[in-house]
Amino acid sequence: MAEEKKTLEDLGAAVAAKATEALASENAVAEENTALVDTPVETAPVEETVILAEPKIDDLGRAYATGKRKDAVARVWIKPGNGKITVNGRVVETYFARPVLRMMISQPFGVAERVDQYDVTCTVKGGGLSGQAGAVRHGISKALVFYEPALRPPLKKAGFLTRDSRVVERKKYGRKKARRSFQFSKR
Repeated sequence: MAEEKKTLEDLGAAVAAKATEALASENAVAEENTALVDTPVETAPVEETVILAEPKIDDLGRAYATGKRKDAVARVWIKPGNGKITVNGRVVETYFARPVLRMMISQPFGVAERVDQYDVTCTVKGGGLSGQAGAVRHGISKALVFYEPALRPPLKKAGFLTRDSRVVERKKYGRKKARRSFQFSKR
């Protein structure tokens, strides 16, 4: 029994010695890691490369884009000029008589800070005047980006490059319109 007690003590001493060695090695690794963290690491300067798309300009020096809103589709050509806007062969003041619609069309130029720098020629089909004005605005915004790709961030931030996908809800059967019920008669 004395021998067993002695071997257990020896075994306990051996385990304690190994635990002390392991703890010492962990402390050494931790000190190395903190030394690595504290030393400044020199990194090479990162060069930012901004890749801009090439302008899409045709042989006549114009940029073309298609704009859509509701049922209206606008085909828009822009070229450098003095700010003349023509819609379906007519001056914009006669085609879009309401000032709100003309203001809508000129918004992309204001955001891009290019007022009176481009001539716009467009043809619009479908929808009403409000949808057509929205389609022309969408087309002008896209054409500006095709002509000057650097204008994309401000126009995107203003939301002019996103096609407004809201359209009229379809009529349902058993209803007078999309949601309107027929008049209820109790008697």
